Amino acid sequence: MKILLYDIETTPILGYTWSAYDTEILEVVEHPYILCFGYKWLGERGTKIVSLPDFKLYKKEPRNDYELARVLRDLIDESDIIVGHNSERFDNKWVNKRIVYHGLPPASPYRSIDTLQIAKRYFRFDRNRLDALGQYLGVGRKESHHGFKTWLDCMNGDEKAWREMTRYNKKDVELLERVYLKLRPYYLTHPNINVLDENINACPKCGSMDIVKRGFAFTSVSKKQRYRCKNCGGWSTGGLQKVEGMTIR
Repeated sequence: MKILLYDIETTPILGYTWSAYDTEILEVVEHPYILCFGYKWLGERGTKIVSLPDFKLYKKEPRNDYELARVLRDLIDESDIIVGHNSERFDNKWVNKRIVYHGLPPASPYRSIDTLQIAKRYFRFDRNRLDALGQYLGVGRKESHHGFKTWLDCMNGDEKAWREMTRYNKKDVELLERVYLKLRPYYLTHPNINVLDENINACPKCGSMDIVKRGFAFTSVSKKQRYRCKNCGGWSTGGLQKVEGMTIR
């Protein structure tokens, strides 16, 4: 099963407003677009960055993200599962917005895993931002940058700012992967990655064959064999067994 980890960087909305407080945009001058995105396939080495300057279109239309959106759409189309941080509320919808804007067909259906939602559902971390989670879990931090100026300079074609942006984006994806792997064992409804090969003797979270039986999980009418993965530490349950002496009506 192909699992894509990704993160996008976008521009702000440009528009007119009467005030800097309680702002309401009177008229949009320029709709936001995607500057770049980073991605990697789980289990494979190397993180890749795709940015607007990578395309020939950039020289004539530096704020046209059509080619970038098309590449990202194709990657998602190839995926079975996509992983991001705050991706359910931000990245996934943002990508759909740019895909439909450019008249591209939607990617094939996929399962989505949002590490922010996992953090909120199963833990009481002090902060749920990716940088804070990475620091707390001891797996690293985000790359530093010069704040909003980096985004503005990229919009104005500054090569130094683009190098800073791509480093920042790359580090985000690498940190996302490490945080995801730390949280994955706790995600009780993680998609079963063994569905494609129907391997019932492997961990449904990480695919490892190194699993051991650890008691049973019971419902009111049945019991299931319970397993613990010695690789990722996650728990899972096996096939149904009827409880002796119980009548199912």
